[in-house]
Amino acid sequence: MSNRATISSQLSAAAIKAAAERLQGIVARTPLQHSAMLGKLHGVEVYLKREDLQVVRSYKIRGAYNKMASLDAAARQRGVVCASAGNHAQGVAYACRQLKVPGVVFMPAPTPGQKVAQVQKHGGDFVEIRLTGDTFDDASAEAMHFCRQTGATFVHPFDDPEVMAGQGTVGLEISEQIPALPDVLLLPVGGGGLAAGVATWFREHAPQTTIIGVEPAGAAAMQASLVAGKRVQLPHIDRFVDGAAVKAPGELSWQICRDKLDKVITVPEGRVCTWLLRLYNEEGMVVEPAGVLTIAALDFLRDEITGKRVACVVSGGNNDIVRTEEIKERSLLYEGLKHYFVVEFPQRAGALRQFLTDVLGPDDDITHFQYSKKNSRERGPAVIGIELKRQEDFAGLQKRLDQLGFKYEYLNSNPVLFHHLI
Repeated sequence: MSNRATISSQLSAAAIKAAAERLQGIVARTPLQHSAMLGKLHGVEVYLKREDLQVVRSYKIRGAYNKMASLDAAARQRGVVCASAGNHAQGVAYACRQLKVPGVVFMPAPTPGQKVAQVQKHGGDFVEIRLTGDTFDDASAEAMHFCRQTGATFVHPFDDPEVMAGQGTVGLEISEQIPALPDVLLLPVGGGGLAAGVATWFREHAPQTTIIGVEPAGAAAMQASLVAGKRVQLPHIDRFVDGAAVKAPGELSWQICRDKLDKVITVPEGRVCTWLLRLYNEEGMVVEPAGVLTIAALDFLRDEITGKRVACVVSGGNNDIVRTEEIKERSLLYEGLKHYFVVEFPQRAGALRQFLTDVLGPDDDITHFQYSKKNSRERGPAVIGIELKRQEDFAGLQKRLDQLGFKYEYLNSNPVLFHHLI
């Protein structure tokens, strides 16, 4: 039997239906909400599958519980293991307590205390947390070593047919909740488990639906794998969209996504941040970066969704409030509303005053200023961050800098210098 046939026999609509039966009374049947705001903005009918309202505030509980509930008595007694610093750890911990299965969760040592506390809360006495290594890869290596020593079962976050079947129940619920089957279905993609599971359900029950995966631009491992025709591991990724930032998709999940997704697109992290803020301010939704990928993707799919019914999976809501300033900064930079310069000020009286009165526009705001005066030099450098009200105001700001003879370096277009100074 070919590898592709083996996968299809393990991950099918029937397996997803069986998973849904196991999950009854364990996971929330999250709402599918019609979004008037998004519908008006894009001129389409938009529905949001709110997995951010799930028991552990993400869909991960579905796959973790289905995998663990499928284990025989001997395997349950030996226990389970996972490596995660986020939603998967919480899902495994919750399933451990529900099934009374001992579990060991390996997390990187720098994991924020809030995340550690959440895992402990969900798992209670059934979970032991081990903080080890500096990165997820370190923790994962320790987890696999522990499995080999003890015979415990490793619960993979995405690359496992039973995990994917559990995630696929999101698709089953959408098909039952939506007034009519969607023309377009948008799925967030990290390792590919959710996308593989949901796409499997829809390919069997709604083959006419266009299924689009959405990745963060800084971690587009699935798209790279689909283009290459093989599983690709990226050397470096932007980990900001942490729920979907992986260097490589799963071996099984990428093959299923290859066969069942119509395409995969990417969304810049800055646009993700813009929508995180907008959903909070306008809709009162607290969504994590990965959870907003599909909503942000609508901005890039206008021609493909016009006049159609669209369903978006909002995958999770575990966002840390300490990230708010970074989210705002990334959004402003992406939208062209925040600009950084190194300005060489002449060391004479009135130079700074001239900059404030003659260079800045009436609505421009200095949000960062670091000045270094050196008496032995004619000019002193200052790193200046300026926030604009309108994107189009930037041209005028730059023109006035040039006309008045200020020597400067524009940092936004110099990433090496930008990250060194800001």
